[in-house]
Amino acid sequence: MVYTKLNEAEIKNWLAENLSEERYSHSLGTANCARELANKYGLDEQKAYIAGLLHDCAKCFPNEKLLEIIHNNLEIEESELQNYKTLHAPVSAYIAEKDFGVSDREILSAIRWHTLGKIDMSDFEKIIFLADKIEPNTREKEHTEEIVKYLQEDNGLNKALLKCYKNTIKSLVKRDLKICLLTIEIYNKLEENVNGF
Repeated sequence: MVYTKLNEAEIKNWLAENLSEERYSHSLGTANCARELANKYGLDEQKAYIAGLLHDCAKCFPNEKLLEIIHNNLEIEESELQNYKTLHAPVSAYIAEKDFGVSDREILSAIRWHTLGKIDMSDFEKIIFLADKIEPNTREKEHTEEIVKYLQEDNGLNKALLKCYKNTIKSLVKRDLKICLLTIEIYNKLEENVNGF
């Protein structure tokens, strides 16, 4: 099935022109990792690859442009505006739909929520979230190994997600940064799912 109005080469050309070299490499790594995870969990590999390619398409836009697109076109929670590092996610979903012709709701949702996540993510959304964190091109092996290890276990997607949220919360606390309430809600829900409390 075709998920975009541009072919793969055209998408890669656009990304190479609009992302930094490192972010482009990260996007390729995320796409490949997403395809591998889709294969592992019986999901659509091409769909996962496209979501991985486009997940950060707005990452290198200036903050002013991200905010302008959000204020003129999108409805997001006020709490999401607390951290400029996550603004690119809803904008990337918007660009994927508007400029790349993506109409598949699951691809758009996976791109939209790949930074913060959301309560009760689908397996497809989970694999895009995780692929972004564990792809081998730009992510340090020492930080990804434990997450990857969890994927080999029963309930592996949720265990791997929980590890990601633990890492995120520790990092935010260490840097004296605010923790979005949604992050805490997702963490609590995953704790309940994985550990039963």
